[in-house]
Amino acid sequence: MKPLTIHTCKLSDEQASALLVALQQRHWKPRAVPYARFAFESDKTNIVFYESGKLVVQGKGTQEFVEFVLEPEILQQAKLGYETVLNPDLLLPRIGVDESGKGDFFGPLSIAGVYVNEAVINSWKDAGIRDSKNISSDKKIAELADLIRKTPGCVTDTVVVGNEAYNRLYSKMKSVNTLLAWGHARVIENLMGLRYRMNPPPVKAISDQFAASKSVIEKALMKQGKEIQLVQRHKAEEDIAVAAASILARDGFVKGLANLEHDFSLKLPKGASVAVDATAKEFVAQRGAGELGKVAKTHFRTALRAQGLPEPPKTEWRKR
Repeated sequence: MKPLTIHTCKLSDEQASALLVALQQRHWKPRAVPYARFAFESDKTNIVFYESGKLVVQGKGTQEFVEFVLEPEILQQAKLGYETVLNPDLLLPRIGVDESGKGDFFGPLSIAGVYVNEAVINSWKDAGIRDSKNISSDKKIAELADLIRKTPGCVTDTVVVGNEAYNRLYSKMKSVNTLLAWGHARVIENLMGLRYRMNPPPVKAISDQFAASKSVIEKALMKQGKEIQLVQRHKAEEDIAVAAASILARDGFVKGLANLEHDFSLKLPKGASVAVDATAKEFVAQRGAGELGKVAKTHFRTALRAQGLPEPPKTEWRKR
């Protein structure tokens, strides 16, 4: 197993003071870091404690420092390497679901699901599988997606909703959250149809809570999907099953966008930005507004700007 090279956690003021004393007593070298309360370095490790209360330990000596200084002296707990002992639920067989492309004007909506069990989770310990938003390289996303799909015991499903299909669905549903719920439910249903490949069967499906009401996905679930417990929570990508799903979803989005670029011989930027606005206007100028729905999500305000149409006034969001 590769040694830990980066570790982050939150410290209370009392813990931060104790850490500062411990570092000074060990004659660590102080350094200046923006927005840091204090920062030190040794020959193998850099330590930064930020004003936000976040501690970052980085370098070859990270694991040694966490195990022999941070946890026993400052946090007064032994957690590193014992996560699954302290929280056995981390090894439960489960399905994780996530999406990509929701906030991108160009390209499809991609939704993926991943079944994991204890053997799969253990095999990924050093693979670098994490929330896809923390992976900037499309090449790395593709490599990890390939690893996930080829992992023995892992079962996956990806639903890529092309732009024309997306726009048809949105015109009927009138809500991104309803469309997302349909996609998440479809993936869960597809995976539940593959239960014969899952050993042991999943005990739950985990998804990010993207709507105010948790019933949005539950209402969209079909017969087989209703047979499993659905858990929705914010920051669900912290669960490795959801993180793996986020990687597959991102891979589906990136490849779908690349196919559109090839078909229309035009570079289509990700996200929603000034560059996206400029490309949308260029596309409409070259091909006409009628073709825009083949490459973009036309309910975005970007579509109106690209056609020179007035935008409706923005309504202030209020929590009910």
